[in-house]
Amino acid sequence: MDFTFTEEQQAATEAARAVFSGVAPDAVPSPALVPGAVAEDIDRPLWAGLAAGDLLSLTLAPEHGGAGLDLVALCLVLRESAKVLARVPLLETCAVAMAVQRYGDQELAAELLPRIGRGELVLTVGANGRTGHDPAELAVTARPGGDEEGSSGSGGGGNNASTSWVLDGVQSAVPWAQAADWIAVPAHAGDGLAVLALIRRDDDGVTLAEQVSTNGELFGEVRLDAVRIEPRRLIDAADAWEWLRSVLTTGTCALALGLGEAVLAMTSQYTGKREQFGFPVATFQAVAVQAADRYIDLRAMEVTLWQAAWRIAVGGAGALPPAGDVAVAKIWASDGVRRVVQTAQHLHGGFGADTDYPLHRFHAWAKQIELSLGPAAAHEEALGDLLAAHPLG
Repeated sequence: MDFTFTEEQQAATEAARAVFSGVAPDAVPSPALVPGAVAEDIDRPLWAGLAAGDLLSLTLAPEHGGAGLDLVALCLVLRESAKVLARVPLLETCAVAMAVQRYGDQELAAELLPRIGRGELVLTVGANGRTGHDPAELAVTARPGGDEEGSSGSGGGGNNASTSWVLDGVQSAVPWAQAADWIAVPAHAGDGLAVLALIRRDDDGVTLAEQVSTNGELFGEVRLDAVRIEPRRLIDAADAWEWLRSVLTTGTCALALGLGEAVLAMTSQYTGKREQFGFPVATFQAVAVQAADRYIDLRAMEVTLWQAAWRIAVGGAGALPPAGDVAVAKIWASDGVRRVVQTAQHLHGGFGADTDYPLHRFHAWAKQIELSLGPAAAHEEALGDLLAAHPLG
């Protein structure tokens, strides 16, 4: 079997490295130095650079101006973005765009997707629910709102074209909500049906409250009070939200991998130059063993990431559903990124906490990723449930 990336995927990686080469982690606003949110907006020049490099349209179909690549290619780009702490909603925008392309109303897709690829629109998604502990789709209700004059189009799953939808509820910790033009909101529509609604930040009934993430970025609490949307903005395909959630999770694992690789490289450079008793500390056995353990963590994070991304991309059959591969990737990414950064701080000594050195920024971003993924024990329990439901052998 050939496990190498395709030429197109490798080209996407090179293009990403070229765009991100101009981003210096030292210049990324630090939550340790800035009270409250580190910035009011995303990195707009970088966003324009991603659009100019055709990286925002990477996974869009050619008819929408894209390259038609898959989730593996997107994860390769996300991996590079995390190495420089890129302050852009690349994952959220591309994931929602992919869901609209796959499940949404085709007329709406034709309107939005080319503009997304050109960098004209920013998208995000509320995936944390009201508290972060309950399923996100339970935090918002979607109900038919009766006939709405002027509504047109049809929903992804065959909704009544003359029936609008009304949304009520709260999604907390929505990344860069204040900068987003569109927000994807999971909701429940009764009978256990999870739907995906696309709202505009300026829709009537939408209010945003500022929240600050662990890495200092401006997030938002999105409150929906009788927000009425046309039917084509509601996706009711049975697996749309579950698919989008898997893409978001796998993309977050890619961010964890890229950040961990950057931190380990930083640690290697530091311990190779820092001397004690006349020798580089990297030559000490205790240091080398710790670094080697973290290298093993990264390789495990990498192989489980590509397995999950490949299963989602190809939709192939397996002993377990793709959710099993995603759970394994989350287990390694959540624990792995924490261990890598903790070891880096230990091997840097007090220098790792120096705010003139970028490691403290990576630490804050790693903690945000770890919290976003959730504890490994929860994913192990989910994997156990899948194994019980799908006995192997």
